[in-house]
Amino acid sequence: MPQPVDLTQSLEQLEDVHWPGPPQDTTALVNAVHELRRRPIGDLRPDDLARLITQDVGLTWLLPLAVRHLRDTAPRQAAGGWYDDDLLYAVVTRGPQVGEVPGVGPRTADGRRHAGRPLTPPA
Repeated sequence: MPQPVDLTQSLEQLEDVHWPGPPQDTTALVNAVHELRRRPIGDLRPDDLARLITQDVGLTWLLPLAVRHLRDTAPRQAAGGWYDDDLLYAVVTRGPQVGEVPGVGPRTADGRRHAGRPLTPPA
């Protein structure tokens, strides 16, 4: 059973790794990732989680949060006929290591086979 994570801590605090500032002439994405790593993970929005996860940043802490969010919201949103799938895509397109992350498990990692298929609301 995974240990609870302190949502008031940032990825920098959880990993105990502090990146140097990004280069002066860097992209908006790199700047955003650097900034998001300093934010408490409990304050990250789904689009923030998707941005970090697609860059393979903080997967150990962010994947369980993302999966919990998807489990809580996907059925309700899909029932409305539309689902904002950026976070879903970010999670299911990570490599096989996703199944090894505590709190995610192989069942979620198995969702990679279903990536790109439309969500169908329950009958």
